[in-house]
Amino acid sequence: MLEARGIGASDGNLTAEVSGGVGKDDGVLVIRTIHVKYLLKAAGADEATLQRALSLHPMRCPVYRTLHKCIDITTELVIV
Repeated sequence: MLEARGIGASDGNLTAEVSGGVGKDDGVLVIRTIHVKYLLKAAGADEATLQRALSLHPMRCPVYRTLHKCIDITTELVIV
C-alpha cells in the first residue's frame, strides 16, 4: 500500500515491533491482545497519505483478517 503511494517500504524502511497480552481460559494461556508498532523511515512523507494507508491495511492483511474476531489487534505508525 505504501509503495503504491510512492512511499518506500522495502530495504528496511518499514519494520515492526509487536507485543501481546495473554490471559487464561480454563487454565490454558490464550492470546488476548496484539499491538503492532510500525516504524517507517519516511521523513517528509505526507501524513494524510500515511494515515490512510494505515487505516486501509488491516482488512487487506491475511493475518489480521484471520485473527481480528478473536484477538484485539491494534496498530500505530511511528515515522523515524
